[in-house]
Amino acid sequence: MADVVDPATRSRMMSGIRGKNTKPELMIRKALHARGFRYRLHCKLPGKPDLCLPKYRAVIFVHGCFWHGHDCHLFKWPSTRPEFWREKIARNKAVDAAAEAKLLADGWRVATVWECALKGRARLDLENITNRLGDWVTGSVDVLVIRGSV
Repeated sequence: MADVVDPATRSRMMSGIRGKNTKPELMIRKALHARGFRYRLHCKLPGKPDLCLPKYRAVIFVHGCFWHGHDCHLFKWPSTRPEFWREKIARNKAVDAAAEAKLLADGWRVATVWECALKGRARLDLENITNRLGDWVTGSVDVLVIRGSV
């Protein structure tokens, strides 16, 4: 199926997608702040985590399901330029894995909140997500992954 817009319009639309301060990220930030957690934004650490909690030696990534190739209902392979997208998303996944490995090796704890946990038909209750993150931050588990319900 051909794209419904011309290449210039598609390029403009794609360039308007933000990498920082996304709605899912803002939801997590607001909820954690309300629970009393203080954090830094987009620290200069491997992978540039969305939230850093140096006091707890913990970082949180809020990943978009499309851009990071998550296996959920929000992810669908584009029909145009499939080889480009397969390479791009595979590269994003490799960078994510390398950043997480480096952070863990450096003594940081890593949490990943997937977009599908915050929106769509499989979303979880924000309070549930916040409670899980809060317990993880103050706990001792190294890795936490929060995804939408199946």
